Amino acid sequence: MAGVMLAAAPPKRAFVRSRTSTNTTMPWSRHTRSISPPRQRTLRASTMSPRRARKRSASASAAAPDACFRVVEAPTMAPSFTFRSPFMAHGSSPLSSTPSLYVVATPLGNLQDISARAQAVLAGVGVIAAEDTRHSQRLLDALGIATRLVALHEHNEQAAAGQVIRMLQAGQHVALISDAGTPAISDPGARAVARVREAGFPVVPIPGPCAAIAALSAAGFVDNGFHFVGFLPPKSAARRADIDALRAVAVPLVFYESPHRIAECVADLAAVLEAEREIVIARELTKLFEQIVRVPLGDAAAWLAEDPNRVRGEFVLVVSGAPVREGLDLQAERVLALLIAELPVKTAARLAADITGASKNALYARALELRGG
Repeated sequence: MAGVMLAAAPPKRAFVRSRTSTNTTMPWSRHTRSISPPRQRTLRASTMSPRRARKRSASASAAAPDACFRVVEAPTMAPSFTFRSPFMAHGSSPLSSTPSLYVVATPLGNLQDISARAQAVLAGVGVIAAEDTRHSQRLLDALGIATRLVALHEHNEQAAAGQVIRMLQAGQHVALISDAGTPAISDPGARAVARVREAGFPVVPIPGPCAAIAALSAAGFVDNGFHFVGFLPPKSAARRADIDALRAVAVPLVFYESPHRIAECVADLAAVLEAEREIVIARELTKLFEQIVRVPLGDAAAWLAEDPNRVRGEFVLVVSGAPVREGLDLQAERVLALLIAELPVKTAARLAADITGASKNALYARALELRGG
């Protein structure tokens, strides 16, 4: 057999993986290139290693466990930041070791106004006495609280107070809430609080929203103090009589009023008090259509009548106090003294003003002093 020379095989072409175009009609070629953009190199935003960042975060949290903010979602509002209270952070209870009645203020209309302490108390007590259980159930559902509700309103307050006392005697904590704001302030609850105190149990206030204080804070009256009246009588004659008894009060007067009586109430205030006084009309406080205006008392009825929306909602009225009494001369004092001995205060002041030309307001204030003495 003749010798055969074997030559080395040609080197095998290395396999090159390439991406082809999405155009499948084009024949494959080693010159074909992908139409996708070139991949970018990913860079970290920080030079700190992930391990070191995790360690620093853990040490910072341990250093200040109480100053921890978390995002909470209100049912009808955008999320906001709420401070996490110390007793929630450490797992301690906000409740006393002795069975107590907690008088808890609830929002006027903005769920974010409830305090962390109020939430913890409502979640921790055994039962909540509420003015309207259906209304309050919506509040508890929004807060994720499952505490049992019982009714305590103006028609059953005496009987419900006895039930509350029996619960306290059984070792349960009880919370008292109204539909909105602070209980027992022109709302049911004062009689129940008195009964609980008489029974020897502690009553603990959990402060929070109050419509009267909110309106006063935005009124801008600089007088020291105020006179809280609440709701006036529904009938005009009785309402005017109550207003007349307040004519000489020198500090701002605070009233509550409902939408279906607001126009009549403002008209009676202007008729009995001086039209030059100022009134703050606070409507729908803390709610979506909140409105707070300050106008002369004589113009208030016209302002309300300009827009039908202005008589909607719940109202707080703040009226400036009585003007400072002017000095009376000797003749005015003598005439008033003679008239006040025989006539009612208002009539005596009016006649004395007609006779002497002195200020009717000053004579009325002086007549009240004389009649009181």
